[in-house]
Amino acid sequence: MQQVVIENPVINSPFEEPSRHFRFDETGITNEIACLRRPSSYFVPIPQPRKTGGKTQPTLHDWRSDRIEENPLVNRIRQRVQAWRKGRYLDDVTPTTARLLKHWRADERHRRLFFCQIEAVETLVYITEVAKKYGDQWIKNDLVRFGEEANPGLSRIACKLATGAGKTVVMAMIIAWHTLNKLANPQDSRFSDAFLIVTPGITIRDRLRVLLPSDPESYYRSMDIVPDDLLEPMNRAKVIITNFHAFKRREKIAAGKLTKALLGGGQGSAFTES
Repeated sequence: MQQVVIENPVINSPFEEPSRHFRFDETGITNEIACLRRPSSYFVPIPQPRKTGGKTQPTLHDWRSDRIEENPLVNRIRQRVQAWRKGRYLDDVTPTTARLLKHWRADERHRRLFFCQIEAVETLVYITEVAKKYGDQWIKNDLVRFGEEANPGLSRIACKLATGAGKTVVMAMIIAWHTLNKLANPQDSRFSDAFLIVTPGITIRDRLRVLLPSDPESYYRSMDIVPDDLLEPMNRAKVIITNFHAFKRREKIAAGKLTKALLGGGQGSAFTES
């Protein structure tokens, strides 16, 4: 495979929708620029028979154009959100949502938000407030169907962002969007003012304190997520941040290892929470 050197890999502004990408061909990544946004897709790697320490390692030969599979659902949703953004953007949402979207996209902001951050929340706004008005109920129906197939009983919608894209800011935007809409119309079941954030450990848990409206370093203020006059109402959001260990089953009664094994009969500990 020919060696490809890309002198400057940054070809788009982080504050605007991507309009260019490096093309893949049958041999892999090239330095040829395609003048359009790269479609959402993923690679299906097939490792070459090269072994290191007894294990087959994927090589750059795996990342070829014939290994790319597009995400049709993501691309369709992205197109619908883009069309809405260029059309009746602020007319199809609640007054609270319209104010937040205008605030986030303002050119005069001291801290400009990345396009990917705004687009992530725009997508959730579109699904929640707009899609049904334009005959796009299929989005929610598909997401519900996929959720039931993957994990019945738990409704989930995920925003996937690259490392360094600012996911904590997106979390703050979502909390603000929900909370302020719920306060404006408590009967609207689409929104909530209570949030449970589960982290993979105490280090991340401590970093996410910025999502607490009462925290001195709160992102709602420091990152200018909400206008100044809405900072006080944000204090009514109920935010709990914990790590997943808090959900592990605890021992109800202290007992020796042998006692637990005998009474459990190989079916688990009789001394552990169900």
